[in-house]
Amino acid sequence: MIEKVRRSIPQGKRIRLLFEDEGRFGRISDRRRCWAPLPIGPEVGHQIVREYTYAFLAVSPLDGRSASLILPWSNAETMSIFLKHVASVFPDEHCIIVLDGAGWHQAKELQIPPSLHLIPLPPYRPELNPVEHAWDYLRENWFGNDVFPSLDAVEDRLFNGLRYLVLHPEIVRKMSGFSWINTIRLI
Repeated sequence: MIEKVRRSIPQGKRIRLLFEDEGRFGRISDRRRCWAPLPIGPEVGHQIVREYTYAFLAVSPLDGRSASLILPWSNAETMSIFLKHVASVFPDEHCIIVLDGAGWHQAKELQIPPSLHLIPLPPYRPELNPVEHAWDYLRENWFGNDVFPSLDAVEDRLFNGLRYLVLHPEIVRKMSGFSWINTIRLI
């Protein structure tokens, strides 16, 4: 696999390692621990409304840069849109994207820009994908203990959280810079 990738990268093109995943966010409340002075017990709103949106996120653990989109669902069509977006965010680089084995990552109709290569993670190993930490960060810091009046409100909050990560690459680098990733020698 690596040899095939190596042969297809144009000479002199900078290589960027990215990890990608999709996260589902919706109007089902996410209860989190919270603080309140004694003897007050905190009251937290709760709702179960089955409306969702999806965040697509690719992070570069070596420098913390990222690319993200909020899309209505996850399938080969939306994944193709996201891959085109990633190629536009890193136009002068060849991106090697490590991702899980979701069906739409392997679909025949998936359109992969020529400046990208997809490499699957081993099956059933989500702990190897540092993007999982970004979802935890967003849920803890942007979504905990809130009740949203609409899916638009969820998308607004998600947009602000993803934008914060883009503007603070040091946070992304710290949460995604697994020790084994830092040992990868790019082609």
